[in-house]
Amino acid sequence: MMQAHELFRYFRMPELADFRQYVRTLPTNTLMGFGAFAALTTFWYATRPRALKPPCDLAMQSVEVAGSDGARRSTLLDSDEPMAYFYDDVRTVYEGFQRGIQVSNNGPCLGSRKPDQPYEWLSYKQVEEMSECVGSALIQKGFKAAPDQYVGIFAQNRPEWVIIEQGCFAFSMVVVPLYDTLGTEAITYIVNKAELSLVFVDKPEKANLLLEGVENKLTPGLKVVVLMDSYGSELVERGKKCGVEITSMKAMEDLGRANRKKPKPPAPEDLAVICFTSGTTGNPKGAMITHRNIVSDASGFVKVTENIVNPTPDDTLISFLPLAHMFERVVECVMLCHGAKIGFFQGDIRLLMDDLKVLQPTIFPVVPRLLNRMFDRIFGQANTALKRWLLDFASKRKEAELRSCIIRNNSLWDKLIFRKIQSNLGGKVRLMITGAAPVSATVLTFLRAALGCQFYEGYGQTECTAGCSLTIPGDWTAGHVGAPMPCNLIKLVDVEEMNYLAAKGEGEVCVKGPNVFQGYLKDPAKTAEALDKDGWLHTGDIGKWLPNGALKIIDRKKHIFKLAQGEYIAPEKIENIYLRSEPVAQVFVHGESLQAFLVAIVVPDVETLGRWAGKRGLAGSFEELCRSKEVKKAILEDLVRLGKESGLKPFEQVKGLTLHPELFSIENGLLTPTMKAKRPELRNYFRSQIDELYSTIKV
Repeated sequence: MMQAHELFRYFRMPELADFRQYVRTLPTNTLMGFGAFAALTTFWYATRPRALKPPCDLAMQSVEVAGSDGARRSTLLDSDEPMAYFYDDVRTVYEGFQRGIQVSNNGPCLGSRKPDQPYEWLSYKQVEEMSECVGSALIQKGFKAAPDQYVGIFAQNRPEWVIIEQGCFAFSMVVVPLYDTLGTEAITYIVNKAELSLVFVDKPEKANLLLEGVENKLTPGLKVVVLMDSYGSELVERGKKCGVEITSMKAMEDLGRANRKKPKPPAPEDLAVICFTSGTTGNPKGAMITHRNIVSDASGFVKVTENIVNPTPDDTLISFLPLAHMFERVVECVMLCHGAKIGFFQGDIRLLMDDLKVLQPTIFPVVPRLLNRMFDRIFGQANTALKRWLLDFASKRKEAELRSCIIRNNSLWDKLIFRKIQSNLGGKVRLMITGAAPVSATVLTFLRAALGCQFYEGYGQTECTAGCSLTIPGDWTAGHVGAPMPCNLIKLVDVEEMNYLAAKGEGEVCVKGPNVFQGYLKDPAKTAEALDKDGWLHTGDIGKWLPNGALKIIDRKKHIFKLAQGEYIAPEKIENIYLRSEPVAQVFVHGESLQAFLVAIVVPDVETLGRWAGKRGLAGSFEELCRSKEVKKAILEDLVRLGKESGLKPFEQVKGLTLHPELFSIENGLLTPTMKAKRPELRNYFRSQIDELYSTIKV
């Protein structure tokens, strides 16, 4: 046991000056027990770890390509030419899986579980055999082994998804995913646009939805529906009546096993996936993605994290982000290429935490919505002043380590404060990656510290396969999206009407490289809008180069509109600033060309509104607070304060708002399946509230 004089000596260490300063600010009754606490801090200094060595100079993460009109490339490249592949023997997704079979030594590949049961695994060879049987069955049914043969998959993530996909790739066929949440009209549109005659589905409900389209003569080309789950004879009879064969996944495997064909693998330039984006307006667009696109994007990630992440057969991925989106597809491509394991969630997001504890994944891709929930839950459980202070102090100490390129989960602070948070994710996570939407710098920095694992943020879109920029290992600062990935160049192009000029290091983000898609299926007009004549993809996002060569997304070009005096407004930029307000969960900023100012619909955060209002002497239930004029006024003042601090011009600030108690969601039709705001739908949904705001606010 350490003696009192030794405790005092350690507490006087100069490294603990910031700790002592914190202590001096506390009331006397809070100081009890800090002697022992100070002693424990010595543990950190006795076991200080080595810093991670970044793969490049963090002050120069990208360099300009000569004669390229300002385009920048990753400094990890040896030349100005973007990389198309990392491994010489992996030029297609099919070859990536073949490599995985070898390096895994036929280890476990795909895992799933039933409620309260452990994970059960299929080996790499089993998955290969089942895949080739599915592909052979498609050939037996008259499908072509060719890259113009499209096959639909309408299912949640599960082993069959990967088996079907690899079965298609073994015979050069193309996968067309259908989203769970697309809606009937969009599904009908995709079935027709891609001329799908066969669709794999997971559940009878989805089969019934597809049959309804055939019965109503909306999708006459659909002839076969293959079910993964069991189904009844009434479904078969319903299919017969409208000329659709209903069969099972097992029957397809048996058919293929009895008529086994030799695989006909694809070429790198062949189509692999037609990924329909769930745009905020109009029909979805089918982004045509080749094997070269996917392999180059996956290779870009492997190159950035080379000698740092190095996936191995010992790694396990938790698969719950939709396989219908390219982000998850690329992550799984990386895993399969390295012989790693993929464990699927049970299909219910409410059971994800249970799946994490059982699977104990090492690789955990996430989206900002999940990170926000984790952050809110952690701080919600810190329900006393002392707990919040300890949480804040511990996170600041871990953040200081991050700034020194130190990442670990075995520090004093981990043992005292963060162990439970880490164990909730299974306790073995070593890599997290977030993308798909902006994430708050506060949330990202805290979770990087609390979880003690490498935590990357990427930026991209379906049209560049998934990512085009990524955090450089060692740069654990937040508020940017990293440097260009080695698989592409990035340049910024003038957007004069918004006063963003490339000469000032600002403009529309444009991407060029082997990860850029081939265009939209049967839609040359939309393709021409996205891809210019030189092959640059115009993303519609506004970026800014930081001094270190990293990219920061600062605005959005697509949704700009004018106010009555002619000022251009980019609502998403304003919304992202306002979302930093503690009591705000969601916000929709609206303006009109006949009006001189902006208004907003704000959805308060059900977990923080009461506490926040209470500090201002306002009380009541969540619904009562949402109806309170005083609460509305206080939130408006907070938004305006944040806007001023972030440099918003006066005409970019909202002049009034309405509080709405229900979250915008996919289910109520106000968000897309990728959680983006459906602005036209929001405008229509809140038309009466918007009109009332404009009629009552005097400016």
